[in-house]
Amino acid sequence: MQKQKVLINGERLKRTLEEFADFGRTPNNGVTRLALSEEDRLARNYFRSCCEDLGLEVKVDDMGIMYATLAGTEDKPPIVIGSHLDSVKKGGRFDGVLGVIAGLEVVRTLIDHNIKPKVPITIANITNEEGARFEPSMMASGVLSGKFDKAKMLQSTDVEGVTFGEALRSIGYEGNETNRLKEASAFVEIHIEQGPILEHEKLTIGVVECVLGMCCYEIEVSGESDHAGTTPMAMRKDALFATNNLISEAREKLNQLDSDLVYTLGRLNVYPNIHTVIPNKTVFTLEARHKNPATIQKVEDIIRSLTNSPNHEGCEIKATKLWGRDTVWFDEDVVNAVEQATKTLAYPYKRMVSGAGHDAQFLQSYIPSAMVFVPSINGKSHDEDELTTWEDCEKGVNVVLETVLNLQSK
Repeated sequence: MQKQKVLINGERLKRTLEEFADFGRTPNNGVTRLALSEEDRLARNYFRSCCEDLGLEVKVDDMGIMYATLAGTEDKPPIVIGSHLDSVKKGGRFDGVLGVIAGLEVVRTLIDHNIKPKVPITIANITNEEGARFEPSMMASGVLSGKFDKAKMLQSTDVEGVTFGEALRSIGYEGNETNRLKEASAFVEIHIEQGPILEHEKLTIGVVECVLGMCCYEIEVSGESDHAGTTPMAMRKDALFATNNLISEAREKLNQLDSDLVYTLGRLNVYPNIHTVIPNKTVFTLEARHKNPATIQKVEDIIRSLTNSPNHEGCEIKATKLWGRDTVWFDEDVVNAVEQATKTLAYPYKRMVSGAGHDAQFLQSYIPSAMVFVPSINGKSHDEDELTTWEDCEKGVNVVLETVLNLQSK
């Protein structure tokens, strides 16, 4: 198929994104559309109708993933464009849904221009990426890629005790395992950046090379509780004072590793949490992310060294690794296709990394994959204030279209 210079319909893209935002729109113009909820069911039904109106074949697999396929002139594995329709509670209008609607708009544009693809094009709505109702996140893509056990995932429950399997059946989207995505020529996912870098650097497109590796530890500090007014300072084993020392020590050492390293102390629990009692225990988490596994190893060495810190205030310190992941590098040929598309369209861009997890990282384990980022204003995401300009959305989907055309010609 000859590559043709075509662009999407930006007004139609905007209209479609706003139509989907109506399924769970909040008073503050955000979206609450938890996986397998009534709002999700309605969004899925509308997505199906949009695809069927285009003459696409729509299939659903056993994890509720939807696949809408535009046939190609040759019998080849499809190029897949996709992301997720589910959101977090009081999330935004763009997270996830942009990647699904991008596929819809690409197919609409090809049909508008009477372009018949050589390689089939499939639009995928991947179930429960967020993990906001049923943990873990990226559940369905994790099952597809063999990262998660299906039977265990089906038993994951929400706060009301409803299992994933029950909810999937209740909304009518439990399909057949034979419909699973088993092979594809490529997978392309466009997503809002969820960070401030592109906007800060006045760039339009992020060509994503990898999803960062990370580690997460839980650190427990055990001391002794005594009366806050009668125990001399020199005779205390204050777990919170020791924790304060450890946090300062960790920050000082981690800041010396690499300017691209990001780390977070996201949870801190203090016991007994009474203002007149010296804390006898704290438990806090420390997670870090970086693309270089050697840097992550240094982070882990630093965290483990805290257990022998001289700043322990007489307390015992234990560090337990909760989980970790290796950096996932996307397929170089698909990444290059995205970069070439961006250059062809003359959009300002940079190659960058993703600190957040996405379905593409799991699919990359068996499908050549890549991602496209568009700017998030003020870096906002998972929030009702989440915003990406319509112009940037349009340009991002143009990059996806051009990438698909590039891949079609290979």
